[in-house]
Amino acid sequence: MTTPARTSLSEPITAGVVTALVGFTSSFVVVVAGLRAVGADAGQAASGLLALTVTFGVGIIVLCLRYRIPITLAWSTPGAAMLVAAGADHHGGWPAAVGAFLVVGVLILATGLIPALGDLIGRIPTPIAQAMLAGVLLVLCLAPMESLAVQPLLTIPILLVWLVSARWLTRWALPLALVTALVVIGIYVGVHEVSVPATSSWWPQMTWTTPEFDASSIIGLAIPLYVVTMASQNVPGVAVLKSFGYETPWRPAMFVTGTGTVIGAPFGGHAINLAALSAALAAGEEAGADPARRWIAGVSAGISYLVLAALSGVLVTITDLAPHGLLEAVAGLALLATFANALLGAFGRPEVRVAAALTFVTAAAGVTFWGIGGAFWAIVVGLIAHMVLGGGPGSPSRASAEAE
Repeated sequence: MTTPARTSLSEPITAGVVTALVGFTSSFVVVVAGLRAVGADAGQAASGLLALTVTFGVGIIVLCLRYRIPITLAWSTPGAAMLVAAGADHHGGWPAAVGAFLVVGVLILATGLIPALGDLIGRIPTPIAQAMLAGVLLVLCLAPMESLAVQPLLTIPILLVWLVSARWLTRWALPLALVTALVVIGIYVGVHEVSVPATSSWWPQMTWTTPEFDASSIIGLAIPLYVVTMASQNVPGVAVLKSFGYETPWRPAMFVTGTGTVIGAPFGGHAINLAALSAALAAGEEAGADPARRWIAGVSAGISYLVLAALSGVLVTITDLAPHGLLEAVAGLALLATFANALLGAFGRPEVRVAAALTFVTAAAGVTFWGIGGAFWAIVVGLIAHMVLGGGPGSPSRASAEAE
């Protein structure tokens, strides 16, 4: 009996390492782009990437050891994409953005402590939430084709590697596209003799920013970021674990992710949450035949994330050296599947389709009033249209429906 147990231990450990590699490499460019869009310089963006990776890496280890469930956490990738879309309309500066991140952490904590707050988010109809997300993601999802038009020789190798890999090595398509991008950037830097910007550092660093609380930033950044994180990460994260037979400890998970977001915010971390897509890698059969031992994959993923955190300075410096728009193209590829799923969720129900369309175009257009960006107004417009056109204020069963 001892030999099989030892043999099976390698499976969850390997699955955890793969979870971290895929989760980190497939979306860190979105996070960096989002932080830079709302005012972070290279050092502050590197600090944010480091803070996020460390806080959710530690959070994974704590939850997995405590509950013996393969609970994995992640940064809010859709939230980072929302920051990219909001960047042009955000005039409060980096300290105000950090203040908004801190508010998001408090709201996530409150969600675990106050059931009514979770119910309020649950009353936002799925098509409205998904349409807002799709509109926010549109900006980045256009980046691959925009880059192709401007710099085809640099972009074509990335697109080809991604496309071929998506056909035969689906899980590794984005990491391989990223590796290709790094090779292209290396050649570009060598040919053009690009120098490292003064604000960049190859080493991981934590940079403190004292938060400033600005009303327009709280309404325009914090509230949409909170809604996107809850609707597009935490609720699907619960559903993924449930599909493998695990019940998520909701309150402890919200406490850990909310606390992690609050701790990471002054160092530039925008939000951490339950993992959705990468959660399946640690909770599925690839993490071992025995479901009771798959929590080891979660611990392995958490440790692997802590190792990857050391690369934060290097990776942000590389993004500074890259030709404009090239890594954004990789970010767009990383978000295509999420964008497609959001469109399906937004326009799948005919009775809500017009309200969802209004939500989508409002978010995509980046409509701004009183310094408050398009993501917030998209929700407002969508909910008003939904009530006027029929369907009431929203179904309280949205979250439970998604979890099933």
